[in-house]
Amino acid sequence: MGPLRSVVLAGGGTGGHIYPLLAFADCLRRHDPGVRITALGTPKGLENELIPPHGYDLRQIPAYQLPRSVNMDLMRTPDRMWKAARAAGKVLDEVHADVVVGFGGYVSVPGYLAAWRRELPIVIHEVNVPPGVANKLGMKFTKHVAVGFPHQPAQAEALRDARVVGVPLRRAIAGLDRAAQRASARAYFGLRPDLPTLFVAGGSQGARTINLAVSGAAKELARHGIQVLHVIGARNEPVPVPTDLPVPYVTLPYLSEMELGYAAADLMLGRGGAMTCAEVAAIGLPTIYVPYPHSNQEQKRNALPVVQAGGGLLVDDAEMTPGWVEQNVIPLIRDPQRLAAMGAAAAAYGRRDGDEALLDFVYEAVTR
Repeated sequence: MGPLRSVVLAGGGTGGHIYPLLAFADCLRRHDPGVRITALGTPKGLENELIPPHGYDLRQIPAYQLPRSVNMDLMRTPDRMWKAARAAGKVLDEVHADVVVGFGGYVSVPGYLAAWRRELPIVIHEVNVPPGVANKLGMKFTKHVAVGFPHQPAQAEALRDARVVGVPLRRAIAGLDRAAQRASARAYFGLRPDLPTLFVAGGSQGARTINLAVSGAAKELARHGIQVLHVIGARNEPVPVPTDLPVPYVTLPYLSEMELGYAAADLMLGRGGAMTCAEVAAIGLPTIYVPYPHSNQEQKRNALPVVQAGGGLLVDDAEMTPGWVEQNVIPLIRDPQRLAAMGAAAAAYGRRDGDEALLDFVYEAVTR
């Protein structure tokens, strides 16, 4: 492999774009501590909170929301898109970029345009079906498209020739040994070491159904000796949890060290975001997926292959009630053999090497 001197990474707006970008940046740095890594971001995006604390250079450029349909008129008309591309181009020139690797989000588009005008290699990483608007646009400029999951090329014509590399995951998750870290993770949250543990995390967006269903079943869960670690989501209302429970029920607004929650858990209940699906499958954590209903069903498409492989259960948001939790979660979490089989099936479907596989793909694109 020839050395990469300067890599520009583009991805912003949501954690689903930024976390794989960060994991990939870490992988680049592990292989070559001297490589220059520059991330493109927008002034308002979540990337401002996540990327600089990891020690990476974040350059802000203007980025604009795109219309949902992609056509060449979109490229020709808005002059502000070219303004954003000019700003991205200045960054590419200044850092002498060898390649642009994009993970989606509106900030990727100016990066793709600027790289295309300079005839620089462009590599796109996509985790959703259908692909996001920004990446769909980027695919007009490059054939180097990588995806996170094996179902994607079969389900989206635009991804038919994409390389399946997996999803780059942080080392703390990719290298997680749940059994070895279970006791310390439970102690960290003030949970008992010996009780079956349900980990609930619906993400910041739309977890209200999950929150109310599990907190509504709190007494019955506790009566069966099941303790709960419940990440409510920073944007969600606090949930009422009875105070006189005989076993721990721990609530948190937000958890940045998800690996600790995963390590503490015997079973997870959450949404079906691409990052969640990639992480829990990689580490073999049995999961009940409740896909976010108000979207184009991509969360259902993310979770379904893991479930079909035997690694979890899929439940409609409308069915998620305290009664469902009592009837289904209690018998499952108290059945260690069934949990072990689900965990093994999830791990067989998932992969821990998405960062390395994407790096190989990027080297290939650059040396071609």
